Amino acid sequence: MILTSNSTRELSDALKRRCLYHWIEYPTLEKEIQIVRVRLPKFDCELSSRAVRFVQLVRGMNLSKPPGIAETLDLSQALVLLKKNQLDPGTAEQILGCILKSAEDLAQIRREGVKNLLSRITP
Repeated sequence: MILTSNSTRELSDALKRRCLYHWIEYPTLEKEIQIVRVRLPKFDCELSSRAVRFVQLVRGMNLSKPPGIAETLDLSQALVLLKKNQLDPGTAEQILGCILKSAEDLAQIRREGVKNLLSRITP
């Protein structure tokens, strides 16, 4: 049996004693870009790279729920569905709900400033 957890709930001590643990880190930038390109092959390469860099920057912040790969894919899919060809501050603000799952995290990102965050990622 395989159990997965993203640490949203505490497992009982009895269950933990019966488990072997394997921690999986977030993928590297290059690997995450590859994941997006495999899942969304028609997504613009430059835009997919920028989207992944943005999510990875947000993930590195001290959030209560850092965005995972599923959220990277959600943000990327939103860009495709909205027919966006760039990740500008207005677009990023519009789709923050794809990667942020708490009001506190959203407030923190807004305090930091979406425009400021986007300026910190390389093209």
